[in-house]
Amino acid sequence: MSVAANVVKFGTDGWRGVIGDEFTFERVALVAPLAAKVLLNTYGKTTGNRTIIVGHDRRFMAEDFAYKVADVVCAAGFDVLLTDTYAPTPAFSWAAKQQNALGALVITASHNPGKYLGLKVKSAFGGSVPPEVTKQIEALLLEALPPASMPAKIEKFNPWHSYCEALKGKVNIGKIRDAIAAGKLTVFADVMHGAAAGGLAMLLGNEIKEINSNRDPLFGGGAPEPLPKYLSRLFEVMRNHRETNQAGLTVGLVFDGDSDRIAAVDGEGNFLSSQILIPILIDHLTLRRNFKGEIVKTVSGSDLIPRVAALHNLSVFETAVGYKYIADRMLETQVLLGGEESGGIGYGSHIPERDALLSALYVLEAIVESGLDLGDYYRHLQEQTDFSSAYDRIDLPLASMEVRSRLLQQLQTQPLTEIAAKPVIDCQTIDGYKFRLADNSWLMIRFSGTEPVLRLYCEAPTLEQVHQTLAWAKNWAE
Repeated sequence: MSVAANVVKFGTDGWRGVIGDEFTFERVALVAPLAAKVLLNTYGKTTGNRTIIVGHDRRFMAEDFAYKVADVVCAAGFDVLLTDTYAPTPAFSWAAKQQNALGALVITASHNPGKYLGLKVKSAFGGSVPPEVTKQIEALLLEALPPASMPAKIEKFNPWHSYCEALKGKVNIGKIRDAIAAGKLTVFADVMHGAAAGGLAMLLGNEIKEINSNRDPLFGGGAPEPLPKYLSRLFEVMRNHRETNQAGLTVGLVFDGDSDRIAAVDGEGNFLSSQILIPILIDHLTLRRNFKGEIVKTVSGSDLIPRVAALHNLSVFETAVGYKYIADRMLETQVLLGGEESGGIGYGSHIPERDALLSALYVLEAIVESGLDLGDYYRHLQEQTDFSSAYDRIDLPLASMEVRSRLLQQLQTQPLTEIAAKPVIDCQTIDGYKFRLADNSWLMIRFSGTEPVLRLYCEAPTLEQVHQTLAWAKNWAE
């Protein structure tokens, strides 16, 4: 028990590890029924049942681990609704709410490289469980699980049907379909060999130019993360399309491995992260759908987000990094949109969960109803707010956890007063250290909680300044 307890640590969204090393059938069989027990203790009075949703993505042996989860959770006395196919993680979160279940256990490692697999624990309300729930699961690893007190059953279900129907009702599907059918809009979708494969075609009923749609446990030698370095094929396909087709608008949509993160490529071939998509979506949903509510952003989010919110008299609430903190806020108050810089965006009109396919539909709706290429839409918002910036992030491996401790102590005892020859004018400590600088830029230094990795984030007026600041931060850390 103690060995497993040392290995099983939940991060910002679940537990993950290397397949066959940290992530094994034995450990999954230990963790899953404990997670079900904590879900029962947390949400049992609300739901009045003992049903757990079990789902998986397309990773190596993902369905085998899901079957193991279903077996051990059923043996512990819980009824199980087990998926009969891969699906996006948000589809299983939706199923948990729609089926009035205790929650969902999803086998996925999200955007991580192919050697990883993991377990996400979703709540009865259809979002990530709060940190206190995963802490309870970790604490129970030191205890023996009591035998089942009642018989239970496993039933199969298809998670796509109800999920797709829910998403279709949230956008003007007809307008999007008509624009694609008339050749006014061409949509490319890079599903990165992941769980979004086939999703847009199911939702739209149109021909979608989907790439990397085959199941590849090695993800082409990279990782299913919506970053430019993994999108060479999408850039090439869209470039070829531009050279031979001049009519209509074009967009590329990018989905991570379990389809809860999104990015895009505009008609000119420019990569657009969620730092750009979130302001576009705020503007579209406010102007054309008359949505109201608070905007929730993580501390690493772009300064363009509050400026666009101010255009529409919307308040902004800032959280630590991790969508579960956004989900907590969505349960407390009326939220229009909650988003994080790594690609997760969710909506108060849906479940408190980031959802890349729903975001994709809203992005398509914004293009069709505005008549603008995404890049032009972004430039329009920059002009309206009189604010333009560039952004980048690097993850810096550290030699050891001891080095991590020394750097953290240095930040605590010797606060930085100057960064890259620019005075520090403010420091936020919501999550890590976010330094505002005199030239209207910021640098954020944040440590991974479970591994020796330093995450460096920067937004500045130009990309050159961003890279200069990140280089300074890297030198400081080393």
